[in-house]
Amino acid sequence: MNPTMVFWLFAAAFGASALGGVLGMASGIFIVPILTLFFSIDIHVAIGASIISVIACSCGSAAPLLKKRLTNIRLAIVLETATTLGALTGVFLIGIVSNSFLYGLFSFILALSAKQMLARRREVEVVATSGPNVKSLATVLRLHSSFPDHASGRDVPYQVGHVPISLALMYGAGVISALLGIGSGVLKIPAMDTALRLPIKVSSATSNFMIGVTAAASAGAYFVRGDIDIGIAGPVALGSVVGALVGARLLMRLPAEKIRISFVVILTLLAVQMLLSALGVQFLGGSA
Repeated sequence: MNPTMVFWLFAAAFGASALGGVLGMASGIFIVPILTLFFSIDIHVAIGASIISVIACSCGSAAPLLKKRLTNIRLAIVLETATTLGALTGVFLIGIVSNSFLYGLFSFILALSAKQMLARRREVEVVATSGPNVKSLATVLRLHSSFPDHASGRDVPYQVGHVPISLALMYGAGVISALLGIGSGVLKIPAMDTALRLPIKVSSATSNFMIGVTAAASAGAYFVRGDIDIGIAGPVALGSVVGALVGARLLMRLPAEKIRISFVVILTLLAVQMLLSALGVQFLGGSA
């Protein structure tokens, strides 16, 4: 692969990961459409490269969140049993589903991401006002915890909600993660917000901790299938890690709310193009 191609792959992954960092989304939601639509890379190879970048980004960004005590490790381990099982299920489906189905599914996830970005997420303080239900699975597994609120300077306690429902949702997220090569945070975070009733900071940090493990569960299958091209995955992973670090810094400085609509438009356009690819209509050179 020529140096120019390597540079543009790095630049594309850097930009996608920086955008994901600013908007609180996994970079895979941008990387796969960019690689397939603008670089004419086969969707399975693009997904393989995205999986490697997801693992790299998760490893790079999980440590600071763990240090800040935002990640609920015990809960992550419980939920990861379902997401890993889902990822392994997705691995078995890789060779069965068609490219058109993958394009169509990715179009749906992009549209779902755009819808999620339009919805304003509020930080809700979940405080235990009464004793926890001793019959709940979360209580038995000791999943209730607290997180430090730097604004008030105190720890905010919270209780974990409906674990069984969340396990089913995490299984589905794992399947989609394996099929599309995305971190599936777009599915995990809403599940944690609604089913588990977690504070947003905790759900985001815990999801970030989990996505690398979920991606690792399916990375081996893509490698065995020959869908991980080191020449493509290398610069994409490197660009993603650097972009994630830059995106995290930009998140603290830029008024992300003002650029939200712009990226909703970008996601919508990508969703439309991926849907057209699923229908066999090509404008940007992707291959269905």
